[in-house]
Amino acid sequence: MILIALLYYENEKKLYFDYTKTKVQNFASLISSKIILTHMNAEKKDTKGMLFEDKYSFSLYNQKKEKIYGNINEEIDFSKKLIEKDTYFILLDNSTYNHLGVAYIAIKDNSFYLAMKDLKRNIILLFLVIYFIISLIGFFLAKLFLKPIKDEREKLNTFIKDTTHELNTPISAILMSAENEDLTKKQIQRIKLAALKISEIYKDLTYVFLEENTQKTNIVKLNLEKIINEQLKYFEALAEKKSIQITYELEETFYEIDENDFIRLFNNILSNAIKYNKKRGTIHISLKDFTLNIQDNGIGISQEKIKDIFNRYYRATTQSGGFGIGLNIVQNICFKYNIKVNVESQLNKGTTFSFNF
Repeated sequence: MILIALLYYENEKKLYFDYTKTKVQNFASLISSKIILTHMNAEKKDTKGMLFEDKYSFSLYNQKKEKIYGNINEEIDFSKKLIEKDTYFILLDNSTYNHLGVAYIAIKDNSFYLAMKDLKRNIILLFLVIYFIISLIGFFLAKLFLKPIKDEREKLNTFIKDTTHELNTPISAILMSAENEDLTKKQIQRIKLAALKISEIYKDLTYVFLEENTQKTNIVKLNLEKIINEQLKYFEALAEKKSIQITYELEETFYEIDENDFIRLFNNILSNAIKYNKKRGTIHISLKDFTLNIQDNGIGISQEKIKDIFNRYYRATTQSGGFGIGLNIVQNICFKYNIKVNVESQLNKGTTFSFNF
């Protein structure tokens, strides 16, 4: 940009200098023609009366290079046609041919330098304005480009905090329940629930950060009804703690999928159905016609948030903890096996997840 500005300035300087020089030469020719015309008409006129213009400073000189009249008060180098100074130039003209005793005309002009000063100031001002605009655009573009990184960093920080909290709760429950040597049935139940919670967190974290891209899948034809029945046993204690009633209607369904992937999909949805349910709520699970439905009457999800619930680290609510990777895992498994998933939800009425195999 600076190079363009310099080239523009030099180009404008040359053009305006040539233009100014031409105007001064025209003015010199005008004075010269008047002197010659006056002399040819045999008019006896003092050259002092030739200062009929105040546009330029100029002086008239005789053959001996002595000033006859004028307002230029400096030494003139008559060997040059053009004398350039820092703030003006002087043009010499000898086209009078000694008429009326005038051999030389010297004309002083500073308009060119004043114009260049204005031009330089305008270029600098324009450069500063353009630089400011580009800097402003650059700032907003940088802010725009860095926003996703900033958002991801904030999500990661939140995820780390939530993970720490999620692990601390069941660990604290285990430590408190194991303080006595003689454990009661209730304490054993708490330890069992806490261990189950830690196990689920561990499975989710290892899937997301260790196994998602490297785990080798063992795809076989599985009886989904049998696996669901087995998994329901693990959630009985968790549901009982919140007095949640789980009902189910399952039919024998075979589907080719890795067993761990299906368990992870089912457990995440059922875990959320319990976690975000009401006290003494209900959950109904149905498996028929290759469609798995898990319906609860919990807190529900607002319509504007449904589109984001599968994003990693996204949490539609701060209720009941969690760190926003469970549904992302579910979505990845659905993509992997081409399982169609649908979510229907109403605030304070409940949510239904449907999976079509």
